[in-house]
Amino acid sequence: MSHLSDQTATLSRKRPVNLTLSENLIAELKGYTSNLSATAELLLTAYVVEQKQARALRQEQATQTVKGWNALHDAQGSFADEHSTL
Repeated sequence: MSHLSDQTATLSRKRPVNLTLSENLIAELKGYTSNLSATAELLLTAYVVEQKQARALRQEQATQTVKGWNALHDAQGSFADEHSTL
């Protein structure tokens, strides 16, 4: 995660939320972090960044697909054109 994301997460206003986790997970987490809120915030921030990147990639793939179909249509025309009654 970038340093800027770390700063943004740290500097933004905090808001309490209800979060339900299993007791076993909480007990195990205590062995890895002394600040569950900060750890959860960092992990969720990374998740949001990852999801935004995945969404942008899907959008770019869709855009490229549309460009490809449009190029094919411009070069070959549409199959439906042969059957149009207009």
